[in-house]
Amino acid sequence: MQQKIFSGVQPTGNIHLGNYLGALRNWVKLQDEYDTIYCIVDLHAMTVEYDPDELERNRVDTAKVLLALGVDPDRSLLYTQSQVPGHAELAWILGTMMPMGVLNRMTQFKEKTAGGTASNLGLYSYPVLMAADILLHHANLVPVGDDQRQHIEVTRDLAERFNNKFGDTFPIPEGYIPETSARVMSFTDPTTKMSKSDPQVKSRISVLDDPDVIRKRIRSAVTDSDPEVRYDVAEKPGIANLLEIMSACSGDSIDVLVDEYGSGGYGAFKDAVADAVIAEVEPVKNRYKALNNGDVRNVLRSSGIRANESALGYMDEARRATGLKGY
Repeated sequence: MQQKIFSGVQPTGNIHLGNYLGALRNWVKLQDEYDTIYCIVDLHAMTVEYDPDELERNRVDTAKVLLALGVDPDRSLLYTQSQVPGHAELAWILGTMMPMGVLNRMTQFKEKTAGGTASNLGLYSYPVLMAADILLHHANLVPVGDDQRQHIEVTRDLAERFNNKFGDTFPIPEGYIPETSARVMSFTDPTTKMSKSDPQVKSRISVLDDPDVIRKRIRSAVTDSDPEVRYDVAEKPGIANLLEIMSACSGDSIDVLVDEYGSGGYGAFKDAVADAVIAEVEPVKNRYKALNNGDVRNVLRSSGIRANESALGYMDEARRATGLKGY
């Protein structure tokens, strides 16, 4: 029996290069080896200010990008979180076991509120819903980056608390770090991750951007005054970032790229990086354009029904364990 992998993505619409190289490209590869469950986490998206119409557009657009990347609804569950009521129900059950002290220590809530995001209960209890997302389908593995490790530990702790109190119900999930994930940083500040929330548009590129936009953003990426192309995160973070991006897109090792471009100057190197990125994302953009929104909604509808059917069986186990049996 294949192990289950669960992963979620915020419905922010247009996917940037950091999302793609850091996580989403691996979603396609994981379908070959695992039972894959991919969720567009629209309930999580409600923890910050949003426009309902824009949320709906972004849900469909995010699904459209995932399908264009190669997520196959015949091999993976691809649905929106709100389609499956078990996410919210299990989050409530787990929330009754969640110590306040643990939530008080969660860095994401502190960082978001410090950055101006309005404080609310949903944002505060975000880690509980995230744990419910993972445990609902009895996932074994969760692809994570360094910034998500704290959430995995919370999920593991809640699963153990539940099992110790009510009997073995949930598998204890492990974090999964794909070998091919890339570390993609901002073009305007290469010491921070590429993010859609960055107010500087020049800080990122989208997988759907036109080639001239991609080339312009990469050419303007912040580097340094030393013209040597070498990998040094501390001294040359901008160049290190571009080397990682080019390596991820071209398949060449960073050492090979340094040998080829080390003394050729930044201009030629940046153009080569742009060429590699354009070649990588152009097929995705073409497949995206060929998809019809109505067909994408049908995929979500069908996959959501299957996801709900799967979750219902697991929720019945959790209800029986906690004394919430039906009549």
